[in-house]
Amino acid sequence: MGGTLLALLVLTGLDTLFAFIGEIDDIDGDRYGLVQALVYTALTVPRRAYELFPTSVLLGSLLSLGTLAANSELTAMRAAGLSVARIVRSVLRAGVLMLVVVVLVGELVAPASEQRAQTLRTMAHSEQLHLRAGGLWAKDGQRFLNVGAVMPDLRLLNLRIYELDDDRRLQRLMEVDAAHLEGGEWVLSGIRRSHVYADGVRSEHVAEERWPRLLAPELFSVLAVEPRQMSAATLAHYVDYLRHNNLDSAHYELAFWLRFSTPLSSLVMLLLAIPFVFGSLRTGSAGQRLFIGLLIGVGFHLLNRTLNHMGILYGLPPMLSASLPLLIFFVIAMLALRRVR
Repeated sequence: MGGTLLALLVLTGLDTLFAFIGEIDDIDGDRYGLVQALVYTALTVPRRAYELFPTSVLLGSLLSLGTLAANSELTAMRAAGLSVARIVRSVLRAGVLMLVVVVLVGELVAPASEQRAQTLRTMAHSEQLHLRAGGLWAKDGQRFLNVGAVMPDLRLLNLRIYELDDDRRLQRLMEVDAAHLEGGEWVLSGIRRSHVYADGVRSEHVAEERWPRLLAPELFSVLAVEPRQMSAATLAHYVDYLRHNNLDSAHYELAFWLRFSTPLSSLVMLLLAIPFVFGSLRTGSAGQRLFIGLLIGVGFHLLNRTLNHMGILYGLPPMLSASLPLLIFFVIAMLALRRVR
């Protein structure tokens, strides 16, 4: 656990440093200065730590268990009657404990932190957009727009559109289920419109309308959140929405299943590390163990990305695309453990 935490600290620190350097290019006067860039980068740390956790587990276990092996402590344990299986169980118990913590961070802390980071960037880069507890607020002339949710493909959900006259009195109120861009126009669906007159209010329902202008799409680009930055609950809600509207949901289903396979891959990384510390790396240096760990981590990452994209391309079930790399490395780890004597 100590080795994993040390590796996680180093990897997350380096990743955050490079991200902060990238943010320096976006510094724009007083609205988004050095302090704002620093705060924004700090708010992304939980998400970065979550993503780097499996690699940290692999490196930390190779270094820590490798040190035990190099000092012949693992040999002494086995001579005292401890089996390899019992050592593996002990290591996995520590891995499961860390896994529970990192899942809580990834599902509860990281999404909320990312939302605050997006809020900071939005308010700094645009005077027309404001994020509050009630959702996104935007202004376009005499039209005020409240959006309940902005999906990754800039699909807007649960809209309220307020149109005022020159005296700032309410003329029309529209409640819209969803809106999306299609062919340069905004397509609004599920519209409930109320016209306000001096002698009363008239309401009407419209299934769909096309608007040449709702708000400039570039205003929403600062709000786009990648699926990997969303919680499993949010992804499940959006996948259900896409399916209900007969839209392609494969990309988001894959992101949903990756929310489960990514933490579980840390346990597979632990299993992969154990055969090495009992085998050729028992007397090796820390540098050798670190190099082997990096090779395995990079190999897993490349295989994971390749199979994920191939799954989307060839229409494989998202659950299979997300879990196949994990299963392949799990089989390799189990075969390697069987060779340990």
